[in-house]
Amino acid sequence: MNRVLDDAASTTGPTTGAASGATSGSVSADDLDRVVELLAGKRVAVLSGAGLSTDSGIPDYRGAGRVVRKPMTFQEFLADPAKRQRYWAGSHLGWRSFAAATPNDGHRALAALEDAGIVAGVITQNVDGLHLRAGSRRVVEIHGSMDRAVCLRCGQVFSRSDLATTIDRANPWIDEPGSVQLQPDGDVEITEVERFVVPACSVCGGDLKPDVVFFGEFVPAEKFREAVSIVADADALLVVGSSLTVNSGVRLVDHAARRKNPVVIVNRGETRSDRRAAVKLDAGTTETLVHLAERLSAAGASRAESPAESPAASPAASPAASRADSRSSE
Repeated sequence: MNRVLDDAASTTGPTTGAASGATSGSVSADDLDRVVELLAGKRVAVLSGAGLSTDSGIPDYRGAGRVVRKPMTFQEFLADPAKRQRYWAGSHLGWRSFAAATPNDGHRALAALEDAGIVAGVITQNVDGLHLRAGSRRVVEIHGSMDRAVCLRCGQVFSRSDLATTIDRANPWIDEPGSVQLQPDGDVEITEVERFVVPACSVCGGDLKPDVVFFGEFVPAEKFREAVSIVADADALLVVGSSLTVNSGVRLVDHAARRKNPVVIVNRGETRSDRRAAVKLDAGTTETLVHLAERLSAAGASRAESPAESPAASPAASPAASRADSRSSE
């Protein structure tokens, strides 16, 4: 499989439209009924974007009232030492606030659905680690994680927490500003960076970068294969909090559609793949996921208690059998 260039449709980078949590309104009962009817009895792959984490205090790129900014590209990070210095200064100040974010009810609802055997796995475009902290087990962080940094020369991986201690020692003068504007990639906007000492690899002295996919950078082929595997192991795809602006997300939706699996999209505003959706909800992710978890879990319990289901049919309906069937048809 070829690498996937995760470049956005515009120079502003990936967006979530006006993606948000449940603060902008309520999903209707009729809309929920349509989604439950589509997903009940199916194994569901989930693709999440920045809109899912807004209720955890992490902003998206184009939420309501936000000024569109152009994130640093991978090419800029590589080519310009001054830009690397600016990036690392802002990223260091923002990381502690970013790392302090906690999962919201939407993250926890997805973890509960996985425990119930309904969610086959989560593919996330987010780099905040909140799915794992919420208890989801099969998670593909397709854009990486801010919890790690990697050497561009030797490939050594460092804990971001340990690296923060090293940075503090190298920059004893630095004081976090009283008001720091956190960005979706863990960066912040600051004005003074000239004195900032950029961390280097302690193994080879090479340049470090957060272990995330920058704009204009390729998604690792192995990560994309893992994401496709989750889609292949499922009977439906649920997209939450993403406008699908980056190419990898669109390709995953296309993959599900080619398999004739229904696609449900929950996002504030339009997405690039609305035409692929069997149902599109312009709704908050947190509230919708909480309701879906309740309804789908109840539907699963009702089927399990139904005397009409014969014992011979049970193995074919089990999650393990469903996964095997999906893989054989891939």
